Amino acid sequence: MNKIYIIGVGLIGGSLALDIKKKRPEATIYGIDNSEQHLLEALELNIIDNKATIEDLDKADLVILSIPVDAAVELLPKVLDKVSDFGLVVDVGSTKLDICKVIENHPKRRNFLAMHPIAGTEFSGPKAAISNLFQHKTNIVCEVEKTAFKLQERALNLFTEIGMRMRYMNPESHDKHIAYVSHLSHISAFMLGKTVIEKEKNERDIFDMAGSGFESTVRLAKSSPAMWTPIFKQNKANVVETLEDYIKNLTQFKNMMQNDDFEGVFNEMKDTNYIKQILNGIK
Repeated sequence: MNKIYIIGVGLIGGSLALDIKKKRPEATIYGIDNSEQHLLEALELNIIDNKATIEDLDKADLVILSIPVDAAVELLPKVLDKVSDFGLVVDVGSTKLDICKVIENHPKRRNFLAMHPIAGTEFSGPKAAISNLFQHKTNIVCEVEKTAFKLQERALNLFTEIGMRMRYMNPESHDKHIAYVSHLSHISAFMLGKTVIEKEKNERDIFDMAGSGFESTVRLAKSSPAMWTPIFKQNKANVVETLEDYIKNLTQFKNMMQNDDFEGVFNEMKDTNYIKQILNGIK
């Protein structure tokens, strides 16, 4: 895979470019982006080697679609129209069901691989791109059986080289589980930030009093609303279900506090401490 085109040279697309350039120095990385400023930054930072357009995709060995999920659903069929029979398109979006459905009957369905590398930061744009972002990170691959074997093999070898661990899942299961372990976290961070901002009108007090616990908890509230709103929209049913469960637990916790049931409060937190063992086992 010597000619690689990245559509969307932000955090994920840019970080993939940096890691691929390290592992495959012979490859040429082309950038496609609606923002000319992003393309110029990506060139200055040596994230990409050249600018390109959608019309150039017939030359691509690999196309990485790394744009907001609503835009990805619109653009993917057009991208597949452009690639050759020997080119592969992958997307890296945080929802998988809609993207798989939109091209399920496309004549070049075999030239597409749906995946979600579970990695990132709260920052965006080419300047947010960092090397080794994908080391020891899980990459969820969906409907791998629908992708031409030789094409998927070459791509998965490349992504393994840059540090990803592959896991295979159907799109429905992916979207349901990711709502709990990712999407809910972002909503919680945004709403915690909103609650504090509304109550603590003096921004200086927030700055002075906020400890590392608060900072780490609301870190995700710095994420891009332009990226996350379409994710919540596409995964609405699953996200609403997670919110119902979350609100139920919060209400139960509040009721224990109101009833002076601090033994219950203790046990709730103690039981949840088990998550440390789960997360330590993942690392």
